[in-house]
Amino acid sequence: MPEYICFVEDLMTRRRSLFTCTLLLGLAACTSSRHDPNEKYYLLTANPKVAYWQTAGEGLASGARALGVLAEMAGPDTYDPRAEAQQFSSIIAKKPAGILVSAADPDLLKDPINAAIAQGIPVVTIDSDSPASERLTFIGTNNYQAGLMGGRVLTDRLHDKGEVIFYTMPGQTNLDERLQGYKNVLADHPHIKIAQIVDVKGDPRVAFDTTMDILTKGKLKPDAFVCLVSTACPEVADVLDRQKVAGKVVVAMDTDADTLQWIQKGQIAATIAQKPFTMAYYGIKMLDNLHHYKLPTLVGNWAQDTFAPVPVFIDTGATLIDKGNIDAFQKAQRSSSTK
Repeated sequence: MPEYICFVEDLMTRRRSLFTCTLLLGLAACTSSRHDPNEKYYLLTANPKVAYWQTAGEGLASGARALGVLAEMAGPDTYDPRAEAQQFSSIIAKKPAGILVSAADPDLLKDPINAAIAQGIPVVTIDSDSPASERLTFIGTNNYQAGLMGGRVLTDRLHDKGEVIFYTMPGQTNLDERLQGYKNVLADHPHIKIAQIVDVKGDPRVAFDTTMDILTKGKLKPDAFVCLVSTACPEVADVLDRQKVAGKVVVAMDTDADTLQWIQKGQIAATIAQKPFTMAYYGIKMLDNLHHYKLPTLVGNWAQDTFAPVPVFIDTGATLIDKGNIDAFQKAQRSSSTK
């Protein structure tokens, strides 16, 4: 198999690195000895056991294998933003090559992120940002646009009239942006009202219990339920099914197996699919590049610097899934899982 000599130039430091490249199936796959055997990257989230973050963990592991480095996903056993911030500080002490973090509470994470940056550890936020911190880049969904996408589905299915219950976690940047997108759509549909905004506090049981109370106590008579977090709408659909309630519009978030099953059963109208695998996979590769091709400084006003070496935001995209395209979506998922 032919080998080629490749030169890669770092635009910031004007250093050149020599690689041995092997031509394989028409693609040049480059390897180098730049990685230290103990080089390790972390992905930190406030709720690592949920299906969404397990998918991100697969992306992290896949990226680590491709690079030949160590990687670990960390986080508290249950949703706990304060514990996440504390664990971030513990990770700094291990002197990692880089950290990916989803900021459940952007204010709690700001100081730990800044502390890592001050020590020369590159930090990239994924899924949920901490925009006031000195993180280098945010990789994830354009959550405001996701809210607009969901809002258009909601208004269409409600035929411009009804009351809506939202399930979210106030203060988490990505969820607040989604809610704002919905609100801006609803502003043009004055006959659709927000009846209640439920704080699920990272616990799907809150969504189940609240929905059960709403349906059985009868104080509210919502026509629709919108979940801005992945774990809420399977619980909402379960309650509707148990209570034999039909005709409600349910718009979910993400593609947990239960969510997709409820779409097939007709209890959930649609969901918005994100790409947590891609966020983590691309994130670790970006951190690896930042670790080995160091910037003159990790501190900068990247949002306003027109010569910034890093983007402020990388949009991984979002897709609306409903009964019309769920079979194609699942077929694509199965195809990807076999590769």
